[in-house]
Amino acid sequence: MSNRYADVIVDITQASLDKSFQYSIPAELADRIGAGSPVKVPFGGGGRLVEGYVLDLSDKPKIDPERIKPIREVMEGRVSIESKLIRLALWMKMTYGSSLNNALKTVLPVRDKEKRQERIRIVLNVTRERAEELRFEYRRRRYVAKERLIHALLENGEVDRAVAVGTLKVSAETIKGMEKSGIIRLVSLEVQRDPRDLTSETKPQENRGLTDEQRRAVEGICEEWRTSDRPCLLMGVTGSGKTQVYMELIERTLQEGKQVIVLIPEISLSWQTVRRFRGRFGGRVTVLHSKMSRGERFDQFEKIKNGSADIVIGPRSALFSPFPNLGLIIIDEEQENSYRSETAPRYDARETALERARMENAHVVMGSATPSVDSNYRCEKGEYARFLLEERYGGALLPEVSIVDMREELRQGNRSILSRELCDRIADRLEKKEQAILFLNRRGFSGFISCRSCGNVMKCPHCDVSLTFHNNGKMVCHYCGYERQQLSRCPSCGSPYISGFRAGTEKVVAELQRFFPEARILRMDADTTRQKDGFGKILESFAAHEADLLVGTQMIVKGHDFPLVTLVGVLAADLSLFASDYRAAEHTYQLLVQAVGRAGRGAKAGEAVIQTYHPDHYSIQSAARQDYADFYEEEILAREMMGYPPAEDMLAIHGSGMDEGKLDFAMKQLKLFLRRFEKESTVMIGPAPESVTKIRDNYRRVLYIKDSDRKNIILIRRYAEKYIEANEGFNRMLFQYDLNA
Repeated sequence: MSNRYADVIVDITQASLDKSFQYSIPAELADRIGAGSPVKVPFGGGGRLVEGYVLDLSDKPKIDPERIKPIREVMEGRVSIESKLIRLALWMKMTYGSSLNNALKTVLPVRDKEKRQERIRIVLNVTRERAEELRFEYRRRRYVAKERLIHALLENGEVDRAVAVGTLKVSAETIKGMEKSGIIRLVSLEVQRDPRDLTSETKPQENRGLTDEQRRAVEGICEEWRTSDRPCLLMGVTGSGKTQVYMELIERTLQEGKQVIVLIPEISLSWQTVRRFRGRFGGRVTVLHSKMSRGERFDQFEKIKNGSADIVIGPRSALFSPFPNLGLIIIDEEQENSYRSETAPRYDARETALERARMENAHVVMGSATPSVDSNYRCEKGEYARFLLEERYGGALLPEVSIVDMREELRQGNRSILSRELCDRIADRLEKKEQAILFLNRRGFSGFISCRSCGNVMKCPHCDVSLTFHNNGKMVCHYCGYERQQLSRCPSCGSPYISGFRAGTEKVVAELQRFFPEARILRMDADTTRQKDGFGKILESFAAHEADLLVGTQMIVKGHDFPLVTLVGVLAADLSLFASDYRAAEHTYQLLVQAVGRAGRGAKAGEAVIQTYHPDHYSIQSAARQDYADFYEEEILAREMMGYPPAEDMLAIHGSGMDEGKLDFAMKQLKLFLRRFEKESTVMIGPAPESVTKIRDNYRRVLYIKDSDRKNIILIRRYAEKYIEANEGFNRMLFQYDLNA
């Protein structure tokens, strides 16, 4: 039998992930060692044994076999959380393509050690009688600082050292001298660096109980857990109380002694979500997201590891929270594209959550008012179980929605961003002291070209996506590379009003101030939320009715609940409708339904106004009726005809480099090589320019590969990785892979 070797990392720290060490596998341990196995190995001099984790197995030694030390021990009965996460990293590497190092850094809770934050308290170390004597003596001898400190200690029992030095003006030397004399003593207390999400005042929430419909969903999901345990999709109209169903499922999971991860699509949602969950579960809830400081993240990881928190809320990276006994993963607003990573490995958090749950015998529940086409497709195929909530909680009605044709507004001389109907309704809300949200749909902002007179959009004749305008005067398809010159007149109606959309949130606010100078307006977009706590401060202010109107991009329409909002206006619905993306109609439908769903969530009825140049498009009509079944029927038919996911799998190979000519040649050579491995079901498209063709002097190209069999897709990607690694011509270029993006 040939020798076997294992690559082992010996410490889970940021630095060590870049380097593994090879050890030989003794014959007696061969059957007990696999990827992720916790082992003990000799490391350094003196025969010291350290703990490590197996990354990979091989038949080939990397150095002289005589110099390779053997693994000493497999730590039986100890499947640590690190072992589980390492196995997950290996799965991500194989599924999505990346270096193992990048996959490990994504999943492992590695971080630089942070100093624990301490609060130093000063307390009396003598009796009160003796302290009174000392205060009198200090006054007599005019020891003013000492007298102030003794007086504060007699009044309050204890004083923070920082307060003593800063407010009471007692020097550090004086404090040290009094401590040395035995008059006072210093007590150190560890302080948690909690982010604002956890320190905001939270009132305990009364458990309002479930409606009959919610109770049926809970019992149905629990029955699914007991039987086939498929992933569960909770599909509920906006305001139907999906969060209450989540909470009941979490309660049952905690009663079993297990932990819960709640994924949310945006950091902006953490403020309101955390408040609701802490109102029900108190300090058992913590939060993880990228806006936290390193110290705050360190302290939250410590809470998770020491068991003082068993519910974690956060965006996709919270999926890798190091819970040792994970029982449930909830993915709220599962349709959101932010669950996809944009850096290697470019993983889908929804698929990765399913794999982590499978590895750890946990359950997965996804929720949405507008499920992704992919998830609904899997429900139709019987791979997921679907549960419905068709009524708003508390008997609230869905908002009435009207569609405004902006072509008609233009014909009647209105060149403003705001339609006359929307202005009338805003004025009505201001008079009634109610609130309104204006949503500027900026998805697809990078540049489709349309006619403002008739609504015609310039599209690729081969791929059914819009052409994108480039600075060289050409319109390009970013799927197949088709291009044509920019037009000066609409080919459909001859109008000269043909261009892209130029308005931003600042311009919308300026228009509102022109029409409604008395209105109090808040703006929420990437600029106004750039600073730490920016999301929470704006949302708290709006919730407290310190503003009448909230203007923002898609971050304002996801999951927020403001009872006084009775009007939602959607500006430029068409921006997402004709983005150069095969999911454009899906994103449009989802955004519109989520947007109009912010209205009328309290006791007062709500209304919504959708402004569009394409009032007859099926995604806009279905969104206005909030008719998911009608939208899905149209959309899945188009996907099946064009061979787009979920009907088929699609791999995108992204290449970038500073030499445009060499990059184009390399991408074409790569395609020629991969054609050797294509099956009858394989289709290759491109290579073509990316939607943004150049970033920081790096040109960008993409090659698409479609196939009805995912195994073929993954095999082709692995051949691509090996070909790129083996050829020096690719050395100065970067390649990344996207599966079903």
